[in-house]
Amino acid sequence: MSDFNLQAVLDKVQPVSEEALALVQSRIDRQAKPPGSLGRLEELSRRYVAISGREDIRAKRIYTFAGDHGVAAEGVSAFPAEVTPQMVYNFIDGGAAVNALANHAGAEVRVVDMGVNHDFNGLEGLIDRKIAMGTNNIATGPAMSRAQALAALQAGVELASQAKTDGIDLLGTGDMGIANTTPSSAIVAIFTELTPVQVTHRGTGIDDAALGQKIRVIRRALDINKPDPSDPVDVLAKVGGFEIAGIAGLVLGCAAEGLPVVVDGFISTAGALIASELHPHVRDYIFAAHQSVEIGHRHMLQRIGQQPILNLDLRLGEGTGAALAMTLIEAGLRVLREVLTFDDAGVSEGEGR
Repeated sequence: MSDFNLQAVLDKVQPVSEEALALVQSRIDRQAKPPGSLGRLEELSRRYVAISGREDIRAKRIYTFAGDHGVAAEGVSAFPAEVTPQMVYNFIDGGAAVNALANHAGAEVRVVDMGVNHDFNGLEGLIDRKIAMGTNNIATGPAMSRAQALAALQAGVELASQAKTDGIDLLGTGDMGIANTTPSSAIVAIFTELTPVQVTHRGTGIDDAALGQKIRVIRRALDINKPDPSDPVDVLAKVGGFEIAGIAGLVLGCAAEGLPVVVDGFISTAGALIASELHPHVRDYIFAAHQSVEIGHRHMLQRIGQQPILNLDLRLGEGTGAALAMTLIEAGLRVLREVLTFDDAGVSEGEGR
């Protein structure tokens, strides 16, 4: 992966056309209903059409990226690290929450091993992009080398390109990695200049003592590694995760390819934040699936200028929120296609339109 040219990918990212957005909105405003009466469904369809140039979705895909974290050794999660590979098998078997909700949304799930501390022995259905057997412990040094961070970004970029080739019109992100709310909290603290206390929550459900430990670990990671917020790749390498890097690459790749991408929860948004810091117009292609229970999530969303589609107190990850949000984007497009204009429907427009 040494031939990866990050700048070439960044150079492909263009802003979404304001003219295209206005054209779709003009059509929405002529439909037989009070202006703005379908609220954010109108925004979802307007943005999707302006990004993709399509009024329908032929195929949807969720990439669930998995990776282990050395910082799990610090007691920052309620679950042991062994759960990461166990859940990967569950995803492949179709028995996880993301599988159920993706089935509901009509989306396929593709599982990507970015750095799980387990040998899957060529497991059928698993995409192998393993960088290493998990990251290093960020409480004692960098999570990964800069070369590893770039390799993980490349993997995500290439998956976005493959999805475009496969005729996928809407992508979603998901994650699996025990302890990954810890690097995600560190990432949002760095870019927002908020303290670890302000952006760190309970993850899988840790108690007060473990939460205090988690905050101390993040402080130590920031002090030891001194990540440079002006260099997102440095932040990723110092305190990130392989699955977070894969998500960042996928989101960046979607922006480069002109593909809309539904970003799941806290960990996925950490990846999207890295991508958005790499290029400001990446955010134009992001649909924020939901507002996570994690307290740092809203600060991430504010930083990338996105309003969440849903607020259901979700905190699972995997791509569950992305699957649900996809159904609402599709609903907005159905309204765009099927609701007649006032003229076509023979309906009189109200006063003041």
